[in-house]
Amino acid sequence: MKRAFAIFIVVVASACAADEFLDRLGEALTWTSLDGGARGHVSGLVDAEGYALPMPAPGVIYADSSLLFNPRVSLFFDGQVGDHLYAFAQARVDRGFDPSPDKIRTRLDEYAIRWNAHSTEAFDVQVGKFGTVVGNWVPRHDSWQNPFITAPLPYENLTGMWDNEPVQSPEQLLVWSHVRPGLPSSFDEQEKYLQLPIVWGPSYATGAAVAGSAGRVRYAFEVKNASLSSRPDAWSPRESRWDHPTVSGRVRFTPSQPWEFGVSASSGSFLRPMAGPLLPSSTGLGQYREEVLAADLSYAWHHFQFWAEAFAARFIVPRVGNPETFSYYFETRYRFSPEFSGAVRWGEQTYNTIATATGAARWGHNIWRFDVAPMWRFTAHAQLKFQYSLLRLDGLVPRTTDMAATQLTVRF
Repeated sequence: MKRAFAIFIVVVASACAADEFLDRLGEALTWTSLDGGARGHVSGLVDAEGYALPMPAPGVIYADSSLLFNPRVSLFFDGQVGDHLYAFAQARVDRGFDPSPDKIRTRLDEYAIRWNAHSTEAFDVQVGKFGTVVGNWVPRHDSWQNPFITAPLPYENLTGMWDNEPVQSPEQLLVWSHVRPGLPSSFDEQEKYLQLPIVWGPSYATGAAVAGSAGRVRYAFEVKNASLSSRPDAWSPRESRWDHPTVSGRVRFTPSQPWEFGVSASSGSFLRPMAGPLLPSSTGLGQYREEVLAADLSYAWHHFQFWAEAFAARFIVPRVGNPETFSYYFETRYRFSPEFSGAVRWGEQTYNTIATATGAARWGHNIWRFDVAPMWRFTAHAQLKFQYSLLRLDGLVPRTTDMAATQLTVRF
């Protein structure tokens, strides 16, 4: 414990000493052409995360032991040419899009070009690989803005639906969801690599989007090559699903400065092309769809912030029916001072019942999760977060587990 505390003091002292250097680095990474017609800026985040986990690990955390260290470097580029053309990109060096003990590798998560019709941002057209327009969490999901270390429950809780193989019967779906009695606990860990959530994080799929505003109403619509539930491997433009694209949209209304309300919808095929040869006769990939309706709101007043989202998702599956799941969360953050803040979050996910040969059965385990996260922003470029999560899984034998995590972030 004394050694860990000493390391912590050294890290904080080093970050404070580096504050002036990071200011100069930010200036050095900004450039403007001689005529002022082109501008560019490179910024970044360096994250060091540590997790103390139950086994199997919850959500989209992939770990083979109860302790996990997850380093990450994120680099962002923002550029502008003239008054109407913009470009942005995000590259990451880490052990995978989600926390895992894998080898360090490099990946290009986002890249897009945006054309703005007017300087007032009344209408935009964007093409590339970028986060979904659905909901209000994606614009604040990076480690500097997110009050927590993990994503809200709808963005990372895995269901029993797979994307590499079509489920053939209600009974098989119950097996994939691990709700049948007698299944070994090792199935949870082995099969989580196949399962899908309602929305996979920020959903950096490839496609095009349009956005605009009219008074206090702002709208955005996108067409992409993968559903909201698709895993990061499916977001690449190399995995084209343009025969069965995903169409999503959000409309938000800002009645006054503190308040914002939004509604979103999405529909798209959730199966990957590799599942095509396994489809039952007379069915196609386009018949296996994920449909999502969502609502969100946010409120800010002085040092207090509040966000909430609710998702109703339906997976249309021939021979099985329409398995549905509902998930919501709300979170608040309060800034006690410019340096200290605290956040709490509550989330739940429930499942409907499907008809089987032996009667109706729920196709997933209802779950709730409570998160608390204090944060210390000790310089303009460095912050430290802690998170404690309590999770309750409503299975044949209800199970309560907890998780602790810490995250040091340096911004430049």
